[in-house]
Amino acid sequence: MTDIKGTQSIWHDRMEEYVQKPFDARSPGDVDYARVVHSASFRRLQGKTQILNLGDSDFYRTRLTHSLEVAQIAGGLAKQLPHTFPEHAAVQFIPERSMMQAIACTHDLGHPPFGHGGEVALNYCMRDHGGFEGNGQTLRILSKLEKFSAKSGSNLARETLLGVLKYPVPFSKARSPAFFPAMLSNTSGTAILDRNASKPPKCYLDCEQDVVDWLLEPLSQSDRDLLQSFDSKSNKHHSAQHKSFACSIMDLADDISYGIHDLEDVLALRLVTREQFEKSVTSEKCQGMLDYLSDYKDEYGNDIYGGLVDRLFAEGGERKHQINRILNYVIPSVQIREEPEFEEPRLKFRASMPDAAYRFVRALKDFVYEAVILSPSVQHLEFKGQTMAIAVFEVMLAEPGKFLPTDVYENCKDVGHIHRSVCDYVAGMTDSYLLKTYERLFSPRMGSVFDKL
Repeated sequence: MTDIKGTQSIWHDRMEEYVQKPFDARSPGDVDYARVVHSASFRRLQGKTQILNLGDSDFYRTRLTHSLEVAQIAGGLAKQLPHTFPEHAAVQFIPERSMMQAIACTHDLGHPPFGHGGEVALNYCMRDHGGFEGNGQTLRILSKLEKFSAKSGSNLARETLLGVLKYPVPFSKARSPAFFPAMLSNTSGTAILDRNASKPPKCYLDCEQDVVDWLLEPLSQSDRDLLQSFDSKSNKHHSAQHKSFACSIMDLADDISYGIHDLEDVLALRLVTREQFEKSVTSEKCQGMLDYLSDYKDEYGNDIYGGLVDRLFAEGGERKHQINRILNYVIPSVQIREEPEFEEPRLKFRASMPDAAYRFVRALKDFVYEAVILSPSVQHLEFKGQTMAIAVFEVMLAEPGKFLPTDVYENCKDVGHIHRSVCDYVAGMTDSYLLKTYERLFSPRMGSVFDKL
């Protein structure tokens, strides 16, 4: 499909030359989807839990199953929007389904072990060496660390990478001078990370500037400047203002999955009570959903909100049916809005939720975050994961030639930036591999010369 500028081929370009075999019938999106799902970084997501270490149940979502669900929802949105708005000028700029799913499958690749806790820990470790942020690490993995090309990582199409670039502002500009990673100063004997000061900005890493420069080459200077603009805040890190159309679809899919499917885990594992839910997710916040359910009044009776909560806290089949009904409300509600100051259509259009649907999904996300992620049981594990990540990083950095696996160390020497290479290594660990590495280094009775590093 050729866009109004006739530049479709530019958006299918790759950083390294790629000549497709004559017998290969795949589209650029098909190629990228295959490279993502067959990558080592994607497979490792099965060892990173979506909600930190829920236990031994085989039901809960890992970052791998979460990513697959986000890809399914993103692909569904890519089909739904042309159905809802068949005459809209934006429709031709929605990536094909396979490319949309490739973009969605990448969105968590850069997250380190122990979730956002590990992200904060590695940002502390990299405080004087360019910092660390999970979305920025995703771009680094795809453009440099994966092995599908000589020097360009997965060597994905430009349009795919534009969809991946969730925060198009470099670390050095997004970071607020008011925050610098540090340990707490008022402890006596135990080093404890200052988690607030060590939280990274949402950004790409400055070491990937060459990738971003290549990625944005087709844009006018005004579009580049606008895309990379940000809100300056005195009491927070600065925040990116814009993203591409494809990225906005992926981002909505992530919000929907996080708010709705992660809630399903929380309910199924009985991590929250009905009283907690009703206190946080009030009927006012659910109004859009309740209006939708009014078409099913025969099932829900006069108290539609009570019926919704009844079904969410019911057993498996009834709860699953209610989750599906929520999705049937949210996904078709997604709209297309316009940012007229952009010239490039891939930036001009955005997917968004109407206010009522957004308020409902936001309430579900906030509930999962506040009731589960911020609960002491999860925070204890997050703190422990941060402590282990910092300890393993510092050991590897102290004598990389002796502590890093041989192949990793050889690659470090080629890269020439040992801090970033050690960070790449630790960030790529699964939760269990970080735990095993920590125990091998620090637990007296753990470890053998026959352990595979």
